[in-house]
Amino acid sequence: NGTMISASLLGALAGSDALPFTRESYEQAIGAGGRGVKASLAAFGAACDRALGIAAAPTSEKAAKPAAEPKSTAKVSGPETLLKGWQQLAARVAALPEPLRDMAERGLKKVVDYQDIAYGGEYLDRLDKAVALDSAERGYALSIAAAKHLANAMCYDDMIRVADLKTRSTRDKRVRKEVGVKEGSVLQVTEYFHPRIEEFCGTMPAGLGSYIEKRPKLAAFLDRRINRGRHIRTDSFTGFAMLWFIGGLRRWRRRLLRHKVETEHLERWYGLALGHARQDYALATEILNCRRLIKGYSDTHARAQSKFDCVLSALPMLKDR
Repeated sequence: NGTMISASLLGALAGSDALPFTRESYEQAIGAGGRGVKASLAAFGAACDRALGIAAAPTSEKAAKPAAEPKSTAKVSGPETLLKGWQQLAARVAALPEPLRDMAERGLKKVVDYQDIAYGGEYLDRLDKAVALDSAERGYALSIAAAKHLANAMCYDDMIRVADLKTRSTRDKRVRKEVGVKEGSVLQVTEYFHPRIEEFCGTMPAGLGSYIEKRPKLAAFLDRRINRGRHIRTDSFTGFAMLWFIGGLRRWRRRLLRHKVETEHLERWYGLALGHARQDYALATEILNCRRLIKGYSDTHARAQSKFDCVLSALPMLKDR
């Protein structure tokens, strides 16, 4: 119905009779909003009727169609030198065992988009170590888990990544579509950032960032000036240019403190998993799958990583079980 999901949720709530309000009361409340009333009422009515069993569930043409075959990412465009590098990586993926190729191809695409062609080569080099310990009899479960979680671990969210995603043209198109902005209309976008001293140090050269973190007084002094919320208008030249500059720092990402920390953490986790592969294949696979606990950005990432480390600290208790 071309409206936000909240109208549909409200309709489902009204149809459930969970609250002592009439349908007309809900409709009057929607009408009082004054914006997008027609579309909201249509969505509300459809959801309410569905909850009451009056309307049948909408059928989806997409659901009726058989699942499409996974498409290859081989069709890419770009400078000849980069295209040649991509084709070499794609050839390496094609040489992998068939059950692994789809996940490896997805992971490679994600890693290259995140950083560059060379980073994709590092991804496949690490993946090859898992493949060497795997076999068709086991369904390549270890390698598939490695292909998935290695890509996620190598594509950690940092200030550079966030800024890059927020300044891509595809994001502007997606926001316009979600908000329902008409062609030719002006869209104002305000991004919210709340950097901490950890993010600040993470975007600095490894030596300098470590120097600051090892000096609590200096770190606290800087944190008092950095640790506050900021609203940045990316529809303005100044705001967009600021984030575009930060996103452009990815060419130097390998030299930064955050990359050093994340790479060391990745190598410990991956080495631990592969070290158990010969003695306990299932445990090694689960160690790789534990990586899904780590997600998010800033303090969310820090909390998730602490939970991940806590889970892995229990490994000695599982030995020989």
